[in-house]
This record gives sequence, structure tokens and C-alpha cells, in this order.
Amino acid sequence: MIDKRAVFEIHRLKNTGLSNREIAATLHLDRNTVGRYLNDPTPMPTARKRKPSKLDPYHDTLKTCLEEYPNIKAPVVLRKLKEKGFTGEITIVRAMLRELRGQSCRREPFIRFESDPGQQMQVDWGHFHCLSYGDLSRKLYALAVVEAYSRMLYVYFSHSQKQEYLHMGLLAAFRYFGGCPRELVVDNMMTAVTERAGSIVRFNEQFLDFLRPFKITPRACNVRAPHEKGKVENAIKYIRQNFWPLRKFTGIDDVQRQMHDWLDTVANCRVHETTGQKPKDRLVKADLQALPQLLPDPRETFTALVHKDFGVRFDANVYTVPPWAIGKKLLVKADLANVTIFHKDKTVATHARIWARRQRQELPEHREQVKKLRNKLFADRQIAVFLSFGQTAADYLEKLADSRSAIKKNVAQLLGLKDEYGEHALIYALGKAADLKLYGADYVRNILYQEMTPSINHQPVRLKRQDLNQIRLESPSLHDYDAIAIRRKKK
Repeated sequence: MIDKRAVFEIHRLKNTGLSNREIAATLHLDRNTVGRYLNDPTPMPTARKRKPSKLDPYHDTLKTCLEEYPNIKAPVVLRKLKEKGFTGEITIVRAMLRELRGQSCRREPFIRFESDPGQQMQVDWGHFHCLSYGDLSRKLYALAVVEAYSRMLYVYFSHSQKQEYLHMGLLAAFRYFGGCPRELVVDNMMTAVTERAGSIVRFNEQFLDFLRPFKITPRACNVRAPHEKGKVENAIKYIRQNFWPLRKFTGIDDVQRQMHDWLDTVANCRVHETTGQKPKDRLVKADLQALPQLLPDPRETFTALVHKDFGVRFDANVYTVPPWAIGKKLLVKADLANVTIFHKDKTVATHARIWARRQRQELPEHREQVKKLRNKLFADRQIAVFLSFGQTAADYLEKLADSRSAIKKNVAQLLGLKDEYGEHALIYALGKAADLKLYGADYVRNILYQEMTPSINHQPVRLKRQDLNQIRLESPSLHDYDAIAIRRKKK
């Protein structure tokens, strides 16, 4: 069909005396078209018979993809369709998406800024919904890093945008690219820019300390000027539209694994619309700055106390260490994969990081060490004598061990109190101390001093061999003798 202005012009020229042939030549129309509109200025459009399309069997799949991801791009849909047997090209997929969306082919104009190879990288965070770990959901963020000249892309996922994760993401990107730029463009995030007044920018000191070994100069965009880092802004959109749709993930390690595969097989291997080259071919590693020999350690780092359950607390979880470290403060370093615990620069434990919460990560060797330690303590002769005093003594000894007190020293003093006050008085004092949650020989001595009178016990003869003077006998169980007496009565 032609518009109403063309119909009007056909009739105007006819009224001037031109023939149909002359009108068609003047307006660049077919002569039959001129005759049809002269006979009827408002003809009904004739319905054209639609040709069959290779996409017809996949129409429902296309609609489902658009309902779930309205902004999904043709390359993602094409991959999905090929999995179902589609053999067509991307052109008809794009046309069908435009038809379903009711969009035209017009594109918005833009201004392109280019930099020299290896000169600049652009950085930005994007939020990508959440990942579930049991009943817990954690927000998922993606740090996108783009080498400006080649459009080479790297993406680092994390559950936090804290300072350490910005640094870990940048270091991972520099390793992926095989070098670092001379200039890094960031927006005004607090982990990079702490204050600005007009053109005066105050950069985050930790951020500057991280960049210093790489000899990188940071540059902050102006406020509300995303076009100044348009390459990474477009990269975030590209990730949302090409990587994210129609994927399922089991955890952050699975997200990162799928991202690496997508970067190596899709994102950095495609022919870029702007440069006309593949990013991996356009990247000039020789123009990047070499990484320093001594790389910074950007992991999340803090000092933690080892509790009596031989574990340290981190991110609402417990990670165990050898029991000899109970009561000590150890250095903990964590990244996305591992939690590593140090004592005086020596690694004492390495755990796979838990992303759920209120969990306990226990290494089997730590549990075995605890068992051996307890067995060693309870095999001691003096401790065996103390345990012979009954359940009250056994319960008190267990609490004494949990309190991180010197067990052998306290047991020796308690046995001395038994010699001074008698077994029954000691058991009474142990029970009262346990009720008050007081664990140690000094507390028991104070209770006995206040409430008991020392019994008169004549000390045995002292022998020249000191080891013989230390011999103690376990208290016999009177229940055994009672049982014998009862049996004799029955006879």
C-alpha cells in the first residue's frame, strides 16, 4: 500500500491532464497501481499468503523465552533452538523476535570513544538476582572488566561488593588477560572513590594501595555520566541478555565455571559489532603491563579466637582447627573457594568455604586428635584415681577440660584436698562448685575451707624412691561388697 499523500498526488496529476503512464513515471510507481488508486482511492489491502517458515515448529519455544526474559537476544534463542533441532540462521530468529515484540529495525545513534591497546580497562558491578543454599538466599554480583581497545571481557561473580572482593575480581581479571592496563576507569563506588568535589576526586586508600604494585592510574567517571565507561556498561547488558537467560546454577562455583566457558567460547570469540574483529584476536597482550612478581593477597582477612569446640567462627559458620590451638587467636583468610587458617605464617587448616549458614565444617583429623588427647589425659594414673570417686568427679573433670584449665595440675591439687578433707567432703565440694559453674582446684579449696574441717589423716611413711611416694589407689566401690553380702544372706 501507498500512503494518502501519494494517492492525493496521483489524483492531482490526473486532474492536470497527465496519462497513467506519465503519472507512474513521475511518482516512480507501477502503472497498474496508478490505475487502481484512480478507480478507488481507498482500496482494501489484499491479504498476502504467508510463506511457511523454519521457525513455525518452534513458535511456542520463542514465546516462552520472551515471556521469561523479555529482553532476550537472538544468539541466546538461536542456541536454545539448535538444541531442539533448528537448522536455520540467526537472521530469521532476529526477524521473528522483532515481529513478536512489535519492534522496528531502527537503531539509536551513539558516539564512540577509542583508546590505545593496553591503555585502559573499564570496571563495573552488576546485580544478578540471588543464589539459594538450602533455606538461605544470597545476592549475586558480577564484576565486569573490559579491555577498552579489544573489548576483551572478564566477569567475576561474588556474593559481596566489599573491598576485598573488588580486589579479588580485578586480580582474577588481570591474570585472565595476561597483564594489566595503565589506566582503570571506575564509577563512584565507595570501594574506589570515597569523596569528590567537582573534578577533585579522593580515591579509597585501600584501593590505591592495591593498584600501586601494578602501576595503574585510577580514573573516576563524572557523576551521572555512564557514557564515560560505556564499554563496560554495554558489557553488563550483554551478560544479562546473552549469558544469564535460560541457565540454572547449583552455586557460585557453578556460575563461575559456566561464565568461564561462555567467555572462552562465545563472548570473546564472537565478531564484535563495533570493531569487526574477535576480542581474543584484537587483544594485544604485549601492550599490557606485565604483572608484578609479588602479587598482593586480596583475600578477606581477620583474626579469630579458637573456641573450646576447636573451631573458629566466620560468616555464621564454624571451621575446625587442631585442638592444640584452643584459646589461641589465629589468622583467617577467605576467598570464594576456601577458608585458610594460619598460626604464625604456618597453615594449620584449609576448608572448602560454606555458603549456607549455621554449619560446621570439621576435618576428620581434627576429631581424631581430640579423641587421642582425651584418651591420653584419661589414661593418666592420677586422673584414673580421681575418676574412681564416682560420677560427680567424672562430670566435674569433663567441665574442667572444656574450661581450658590445666587438667593434670588441677587434678593433683584436688587429690591433695581429698587427703586433707576426705573423699566425701571432696565429692560434696565438687558438686557445689559444679552447680555454681566454678571449675578449678582453687574454687573447690575455697568451698572446703569455708564449710569443712580437715580430717586427721596420718601421712604414710616417706620412702627414698619418690615415684613410690606418688602411688595412689583407686577408691573401691562399696556396691560390690554390698552385693556379696546380699548374696550370702540369701543362702
